[in-house]
Amino acid sequence: MRPWTAPLQRGVRTRVIVAAVLLAGVATAAAQAPSAQVERGQAAFKNNGCYGCHVIGKAGTPIGPDLSSVGRKYPADYLARWLRDPSLQRPSAHMPALELTDRDIDALAAYLGSLR
Repeated sequence: MRPWTAPLQRGVRTRVIVAAVLLAGVATAAAQAPSAQVERGQAAFKNNGCYGCHVIGKAGTPIGPDLSSVGRKYPADYLARWLRDPSLQRPSAHMPALELTDRDIDALAAYLGSLR
C-alpha cells in the first residue's frame, strides 16, 4: 500500500461505519413506529366503543365477530377498507358505518392487523 492512500482508506472506512450506524438508527425508528400506531389503534378501539360488539381476548361483548386473531386472516390494508365502509366490503354485514377519521382508521387497522 502506498503511504499516501492510508489516510484515504481510513476516511472511507469511517464514512462506511458512520453510514451503517445512521442506517441502523433509521431502521430502529421505523421498527418502533408501527408499535406507536398499534397503541393508537388500541386506544381508538376502546374509545370508539368497539368492545360493545366485539371480543378481543376475554374482553368485550360477543355480538359481532371475535377479533382476537383477525390479523392472521386479513392484512391491515383490507381492514382499513372495511373500517371505511363495511357495507361496501360485504353488503350483508351488520356492522354500522362508523364516523372515524383517516388517522383513526389507519391506527385501528394497524392494531387489528397486529392481532394474531
